[in-house]
Amino acid sequence: MDLWIYGAITIVIIFISMGVRIVRPTHRGLIERLGKYHAFAQPGFHWIIPIVDAMYLVNITETMIEAEPQEIITNDNLNARVDAQVYFKVKEDEASVKTSQYNVNNYQYQIVNLARTTLRNLIGTMTLKSANSERGKINLGLQQTLEKETSTWGLEIVRTELKEIDPPQDVQETMNKVVKAENEKIAAVDFATATETMADGQRRAEIKKAEGIRQAKILAAEGEAQAIKLVNEAAEQYFVGNAQLLRRLETVEKSLANNAKVIVPSNTELINVIGELAGITPIPTIKKVEKNPTPNMR
Repeated sequence: MDLWIYGAITIVIIFISMGVRIVRPTHRGLIERLGKYHAFAQPGFHWIIPIVDAMYLVNITETMIEAEPQEIITNDNLNARVDAQVYFKVKEDEASVKTSQYNVNNYQYQIVNLARTTLRNLIGTMTLKSANSERGKINLGLQQTLEKETSTWGLEIVRTELKEIDPPQDVQETMNKVVKAENEKIAAVDFATATETMADGQRRAEIKKAEGIRQAKILAAEGEAQAIKLVNEAAEQYFVGNAQLLRRLETVEKSLANNAKVIVPSNTELINVIGELAGITPIPTIKKVEKNPTPNMR
């Protein structure tokens, strides 16, 4: 009898343990009873009836899938190798989780094929150059298309990333040469502009320097003219009527400063002027007396 009791207890324990389910925060559970949807399982402890019930776990975290690389013919008839990534997740509410399992079969596989088809449609209408320069536009178009097509799948398209757009090898080499030539052209223009700016600066500096020299000469000439004017005014004030004598005196002064010998006639007023400058009593002027002519001898 005891064995039957122990056996029954053991069977009950096994039966209970078989129905224990733990749902992690990263998942949600769908409980089906006899093949029909029965309940929605939130994170935590759950118990289902073994054999009768079944729980299917659905990951609700963000997932990344690769849209496998493919060759796409662009609008300018060039083959481009294109690869992209799609980031999505299942929405965590009950309706979305149910939809992701009951409305679509293998949504990851279908997203990959949908992304590849959308890329062919988008890039096929663009040139290779515009496709490389408008990656943001392609990403936006791909994301909008996926959101529209998967709106009934209970999914959220988080973002899409265009991974690469590689042209053929020969085209890539030609493009590199063109880019290099353009960079060299830009560098040459920048160098020419810098040289022109430097030359213009030097020219302006020379002009400023010449203007400074001219202004200095003008000021010097004006100063000399002013000095001559002052000298003339002094001469008119202190040597009225003797301007010619003053000029001679200046000549003698310059000559004496250079240790030159000057012969001054003794019968000129310049002797008295020099004497006065030296503190010597002026020499009286001796007038010549004309002798009576010798009477003619008869």
